Amino acid sequence: MKTILVTGSAGFIGANLVMRLLDGSEPVKIVGLDNMNDYYDPSLKEYRLRCIEAKAAAHAEHQYSFVRGSIADKALVERLFAEHHFDIVVNLAAQAGVRYSIENPDVYIESNIIGFYNILEACRHYPVQHLVYASSSSVYGGNKKVPFSTDDRVDNPVSLYAATKKSNELMAHCYSKLYDIPSTGLRFFTVYGPAGRPDMAYFGFTNKLLSGKTIQIYNYGNCRRDFTYVDDIVEGIVRVMAGAPARRKGDDGLPIPPYAVYNIGGGQPENLLDFVNILQEELVAAGVLPADFDFEAHKQLVPMQPGDVPTTYADASALERDFGFTPKITLREGLKKFARWYKEYYG
Repeated sequence: MKTILVTGSAGFIGANLVMRLLDGSEPVKIVGLDNMNDYYDPSLKEYRLRCIEAKAAAHAEHQYSFVRGSIADKALVERLFAEHHFDIVVNLAAQAGVRYSIENPDVYIESNIIGFYNILEACRHYPVQHLVYASSSSVYGGNKKVPFSTDDRVDNPVSLYAATKKSNELMAHCYSKLYDIPSTGLRFFTVYGPAGRPDMAYFGFTNKLLSGKTIQIYNYGNCRRDFTYVDDIVEGIVRVMAGAPARRKGDDGLPIPPYAVYNIGGGQPENLLDFVNILQEELVAAGVLPADFDFEAHKQLVPMQPGDVPTTYADASALERDFGFTPKITLREGLKKFARWYKEYYG
């Protein structure tokens, strides 16, 4: 039975990953770790934890436990590794958000730099088969070339959040080289879906429209985003978890870093205006908004914001080549599922 640590397990991607693992046929022992901070409404995190507990109760062949704590707490991280001797570590704990990093830089250094360092140190002292960690499409910064490829240079971040994610990749590469730790970074592209993060555009737009407020569409609607439904992200993670980079020796007798980075993105960038049109149609269809809702009166086209980029677009061909997987869920299909969940959750 493999033992797996999932950090950020009450987060959007983390909770969905844990539930997917609990649905798997191969028995696993899962330890979830999350600090349950109030970056957004903690009741949503509590809801996800209840969903996980219900799933775990229905799958007695697996073992699941949850620890409330931070990856920035070095003693806690070390204790968990010493106690469980994890086979696979999936580090999804991070302070997310581009705009939030402009006002609150301290939490990004604490979680994304110090916290990730603690994970790497623990993987060094308690060797693991594979460390999988969340990077971000934001590392591409203001790249003009699209689609974004993992072969592109990523030396020009436009937010502190992006800089911390690029730092994670550099740190992981260093530890892979020095200590032969197989590690894979995953650059996620605009993840969305039911019980997602309320600070993400689709969720924030829904809240505002429902309360009669006006939504602001940046870059006058000319932003394009490679939206990726959460189930596609999770499928990519699960496949990557099982395929650790091989350990090999170089000419110098030292390890060739068993290190890889992949994009996980829809590969189909959508215009922000098209996106909000589909969203409002699905919100009406799900009964979240009334059938006669005046959408035009509730939208405002505004300039770009600091730290934002006009286009994100993933070249995910390496993921397809190495793991036989490409995201498949369409934007309308995904937003339909979100709208129905929203109606059910908020009533």
